[in-house]
Amino acid sequence: MPLLNSIISWVNVKRLHQIELFKKYPFDVQQEVFLKLVDQATRTTWGVQYGYDSIYSIEDYQQRVPISTYEDFKPYINRLRRGEQNLVWPSEIKWFAKSAGTTSDKSKFIPVSNEALEDCHFRGGKDVIALYTKERPESGILKGKTLTLGGSAEINEFSNQSYFGDLSAVIIENLPFWAQFIRTPTAEIALIPDFEEKLEKIVKVTTKDNVTSIAGVPSWNLVLLNAILDYTGKSNILEVWPNLELFTHGGVSFAPYREQYKKLIPSENMNYLETYNASEGFFGIQDELDRDDMLLMLDLGIFYEFIPMERFEDPNPPIYTVGEVEKGINYAMIITTNGGLWRYMIGDTVVFTSLFPHRIKISGRTKYYINAFGEEVIMDNAESALMSACRETNATVEEYTAGPLYMSNDSKGAHEWMIEFETPPDNLERFSEVLDSSLCSINSDYEAKRYKNITLMKPVIISLERGTFYRWMQKRGKLGGQNKIPRLANDRKYLDELSDILTQ
Repeated sequence: MPLLNSIISWVNVKRLHQIELFKKYPFDVQQEVFLKLVDQATRTTWGVQYGYDSIYSIEDYQQRVPISTYEDFKPYINRLRRGEQNLVWPSEIKWFAKSAGTTSDKSKFIPVSNEALEDCHFRGGKDVIALYTKERPESGILKGKTLTLGGSAEINEFSNQSYFGDLSAVIIENLPFWAQFIRTPTAEIALIPDFEEKLEKIVKVTTKDNVTSIAGVPSWNLVLLNAILDYTGKSNILEVWPNLELFTHGGVSFAPYREQYKKLIPSENMNYLETYNASEGFFGIQDELDRDDMLLMLDLGIFYEFIPMERFEDPNPPIYTVGEVEKGINYAMIITTNGGLWRYMIGDTVVFTSLFPHRIKISGRTKYYINAFGEEVIMDNAESALMSACRETNATVEEYTAGPLYMSNDSKGAHEWMIEFETPPDNLERFSEVLDSSLCSINSDYEAKRYKNITLMKPVIISLERGTFYRWMQKRGKLGGQNKIPRLANDRKYLDELSDILTQ
């Protein structure tokens, strides 16, 4: 173990020099990444279709290759899942990261190449250690283990040569052998499909380990930490893992969970580090612990483009590289990856908080959404589920908005829906049940969070008297014109404002 830690420390020093390089020369590094990606894919089906052999510049690329969504890539992905190769990327693709779906699909299946694993996801994970230990050179994180709470991996129904699972499961399944010495639990336990069974075994195994860091989505890990305390009878997590010093989190906003973590881990020496790691790639790391933004990782095999959201609906919006972006502007992010996604609209929006180095904050989505617990419910999901609930209960919805009910020490999370009915449902409880089951049927991430009420309880429906939304919009100065009622939000701002209206 000491030898392994010494090797990791040496690699970290070398890597930090590379990170400093893209901090100083962001566009040059990105241009190099871009040219390498295009060159690698020249002889793929996609590359031949768009003439990659004669693309010599970013301008050529932008003029020739259209911006794509998952729906555009879906025919290629279906063929990849059946075992075809060399379609969008030259190396073999047999793994797919499963995430929340689109308008027409319950789930998306993002292709994960060997390069995406090695040069992006794994390298990003190692960069977390490098940047953290640079900030905390006295850290003892390498003297213990990292606890990771993974998903499940299953054989793809199209081919016994292709597999899918949550991104965490794909990563765990493909980790190099040496990584098993610095993480817990074992892959066998981490990949148990049933969450309750997995939780029980993780609790029993990891309480015996010297856990110095944990990593994952805040909501899931909160469930795990409370289970650890129930099992051990301890009053806080430091009584179980006295050397715990870091929680690396991502997937959802940490803000609603911060105080709960501070109660569970009452230490001034506990650190929290945000990452931006999606199924499509590893994009950002909080490189300084006293900041609340993330360093955009520019050399992990991903080329970035950005569309200003104020021009997003234009027929031909301006599209910028990292050499052209400005601070304080809300951008939709477009990615080209070493997994074969080309000018792919990921759906996230970011704001640059600094340039040289380029740091970002995740500002939201290009569509309304709720993702407080990793469920990523989008507008299309909400509209479809509401239609089902109205149809089943003879109701008509006039206006609505929805957002999260956050977890507390004595309650789990949920979605709260404030609805003005033109025609009230025959049974409000039945309306809630149909809404819930419909969301489960069309969104696999929501379904997973609702499993046995482990993370999410069923939706809370509040029926408002007619005219409430009008009075709310009037108070906000948003009546008429192009002003629209925000349907979904990832925080409680709108719900709380409406609640204030109800008490007046």
